Amino acid sequence: MVKIRLQRVGTKKRPFYRVVAIDHRKRRDGAVLDNLGQYQPVLVSGEQFNVDEEKVMKWLNCGAQPTDTILNLLKKQGLWKKFLSASS
Repeated sequence: MVKIRLQRVGTKKRPFYRVVAIDHRKRRDGAVLDNLGQYQPVLVSGEQFNVDEEKVMKWLNCGAQPTDTILNLLKKQGLWKKFLSASS
């Protein structure tokens, strides 16, 4: 099963995450199938969550399961609603 989840790449006390599609059996920092975007939780101004919408929709349509955190972020951006309306 493919998961859409966060992969930490930031330094100590300055988290920075990549949003990736990865096999659920791989480690957090293991080999990824596709990089979908980035998430910067400590960014004060600007865009914290930035993903390639086409890639995310492609992986969701292929059956990839988002983690809880990614699901919440997708809902905030409206991508989850767009996916549900497109799939039905």
